[in-house]
Amino acid sequence: MNNSKESPEIRFAVLIDGDNAQPSMVADVLKEVAKYGKITIRRVYGDWTSRQMESWKKHLPQNAVQPVQQFQNTVGKNATDSAMIIDAMDLLYGGNVEGFAIVSSDSDYTRLAIRLREDGKFVIGIGKMQTPEAFVRACDLFVYTENLVKPQAPAEAKTTGRKKGKAAGGKKTAGGSQPAAEEALPRKKEDRTAEARSLLSQAFDMVVQDDGWATLSDLGKALRRLDPAFDSRTYGYSQLSKMIEAHQDLYEIEREAEKGPSQIYFRRRESH
Repeated sequence: MNNSKESPEIRFAVLIDGDNAQPSMVADVLKEVAKYGKITIRRVYGDWTSRQMESWKKHLPQNAVQPVQQFQNTVGKNATDSAMIIDAMDLLYGGNVEGFAIVSSDSDYTRLAIRLREDGKFVIGIGKMQTPEAFVRACDLFVYTENLVKPQAPAEAKTTGRKKGKAAGGKKTAGGSQPAAEEALPRKKEDRTAEARSLLSQAFDMVVQDDGWATLSDLGKALRRLDPAFDSRTYGYSQLSKMIEAHQDLYEIEREAEKGPSQIYFRRRESH
């Protein structure tokens, strides 16, 4: 069978700011990036002579991540940023990767992300929800680390006090009758629902066809163009399809499963 017509897999370099990322999240970060291509380079930067980096050491061999030493020559200055940026530019000109994943919540990488995109590279940013918007917008795609954390069991939620009520419902299996039960983030449900409906409406207008229908895949691309940090998990849904299903008062959904995985189509319901 001739596979010459298949699109080549994107090769990614994952560059982690060790001063600004959580060691325990490394495996989850790598799994997330692997959804979009093949990871060929895995590096974490920091001053490995400092106690701050001790917690990283057990995670390096487990995830085949290469530590890169950068001495902190001046107190209060982050030398890791410069080392990562220099390496990223070397990789850019080396031409061996088509994508970069910058793991940090630091806005100092904003210009780097812009420069990589200017050269046609696909840039994924991964950081906390507190990441400055400038860095988020500079990436093709931004993933919040809070969305990579597995939902806690009810007993755990009680002890931490972070996820209550809806978090317990998040353990329901896929296909449950109430998609909204997946919600787990500590934001007001009303605010998140209004924001989700607004984004869905804008994205639908961008991809709707002449017959009034749009595909779920096109919708997902439009949502990313509107907001690089868009993620259905932010709104409490494990998948975009479940997010649409939770708004069936606005959208009519159809599935076509004749060839391979089912394609999902949807259109606005007529107002009465």
